[in-house]
Amino acid sequence: MSLFVVAVLFITGCAPKEEVNMSKEIPEGKPDTWIADRTIKGLVFMSDGDVSAEMNPEIAKELKEKTGITLELQGISQEDSTQALTSGLAAGDLPDFIAYYLNHSGRPEMQILLKAAREGMFTDLTPMLKETKIYSKYFEEGYLPTDTKDNVMFRDEFGGSSYFVHMTVPRKPGTVTTKYVGGPYILKDIVDQLKIDPVSIDTTEELYDLAIKIKEGNFKDKNGKAITPIGPTAWGGADKDQIFNDLVWTGDSGEKFLKDDNGKLLHESQTDYGMKRIELVQKLLNEKLMHPEYFTMEENRAKEGIVNKSFGIVSDMHNYIVQNNDLKYIPLGPMNTVEGEYQMQLTYKSGYAGWSIPSTTENPEDIVKLADFLTSREGKLLSQYGIEGRDYTLDEKGNPIVKQEVLDLKESNPDEAKKLGFRGVGSYWAEHLGYTDLDRLEDFGEAEYGDSASKASNTAATEIIKMWKFDEKYKNANVIDGSTPQAFIFEYENGANLEIALTKYNESLLRAYYSKDLNEAKQIMDEAAEQIKQAGLDGYLEMIENKEKEGLNIRF
Repeated sequence: MSLFVVAVLFITGCAPKEEVNMSKEIPEGKPDTWIADRTIKGLVFMSDGDVSAEMNPEIAKELKEKTGITLELQGISQEDSTQALTSGLAAGDLPDFIAYYLNHSGRPEMQILLKAAREGMFTDLTPMLKETKIYSKYFEEGYLPTDTKDNVMFRDEFGGSSYFVHMTVPRKPGTVTTKYVGGPYILKDIVDQLKIDPVSIDTTEELYDLAIKIKEGNFKDKNGKAITPIGPTAWGGADKDQIFNDLVWTGDSGEKFLKDDNGKLLHESQTDYGMKRIELVQKLLNEKLMHPEYFTMEENRAKEGIVNKSFGIVSDMHNYIVQNNDLKYIPLGPMNTVEGEYQMQLTYKSGYAGWSIPSTTENPEDIVKLADFLTSREGKLLSQYGIEGRDYTLDEKGNPIVKQEVLDLKESNPDEAKKLGFRGVGSYWAEHLGYTDLDRLEDFGEAEYGDSASKASNTAATEIIKMWKFDEKYKNANVIDGSTPQAFIFEYENGANLEIALTKYNESLLRAYYSKDLNEAKQIMDEAAEQIKQAGLDGYLEMIENKEKEGLNIRF
């Protein structure tokens, strides 16, 4: 962070900004979607699987013919995307645009980005966005969710300027853009042999009992080795809530703030839930019911474990993981929460990931125009369905019908299908600038990719959706809007120290999981709780409560 601050001071300047010209004349013979004959380079601070830096040549050619743009993407070498973002901004040698994870304004990336914006590292996007066809919707009343509007894009401190564009915003409120079934999954072989109903496992007590049964069942993986009853997430070691939901003091935000039965706002450090979770984890580890590298395993080894059926339970994955196209694993639960029985939570509208244009970029309006093209129906047709004739045909309404050979290839050889180069087969090159204003049913006549080609499609993803009773849960979902508790932490006088203490609390949990006994674990967590208290937790909770009294919606 020190390097970042020093670098920012050196690389930011006060040169006057040129006026933006969004209405350049289109050369004769070029389509209306033409932008400029140039290369646009982007640096994406995300994990390899989300970057899709290598574009399919035919897709790249189609994009060039429509817009004049050659898009070049680069990923990062570091596993920690947040550290990579800090280092990348500190280095200062940035390409035409950057993209990053940003679920909500409470994520650590937000503070790194804010510091850069305050020091002049990014271009003000407001004037250019207002002149677009799609992104101009962001300025319409009620279009953006509260957190996106007030805490990410149009913060009071910037007086109407915007330096970050929040992505993955649905067109209509209370809708999902993809039927995504996340959480713990269990080997179907185990379900069949033990004759259990995986939906009925919805508490950590039942999870523990199930893990014992799996161990006693002497199940073997594809290589004949004994499986581990509980394995890490599909993306490797992490302390994720999903499998321990009823022992994590948090709501949908995952920030470990919640109200007790008396309506008093508390952080988990003020409750005994942290120690309850540690006790369970230590018991699972000591009895060899949980993989010893549950919190530390690399992603490639976790994916290999899924392929080899090495874990009885995968603590977190989703229905679109290609390693599960053969339905080896099916959903477990979902687990209840500390508030009671599971209920699907939907934000009024969601936001996920973001992009910015460095102030050093020449003709930034070209990047904004490309982003707007990619969010248009024509742009989404290319980026999500590929090339007409090669990957799909059009019905009488102009909606795409995915070719059966593409669906077959995706099912039989997902890695080869991905090389076709569009979202439907797992290539996400366009996501970083143009995945927003989402309504697949309205745009393309189908709720999920490939539905129109085969209504009776039995792909793993759609089977899991049915199995999990997604539509029923969606119908009864709780729709919420508002800002998360940590969104305001840097408004607080001692916010920087409190943010450090809250981060250290999560790090202390990892230490406590692997401590020699519960006494040592309690000492670790008591010290972490005291640090949070000394950093001003009580004052911050009072500030949040006052914001609620003033009418601000806070989602926990």
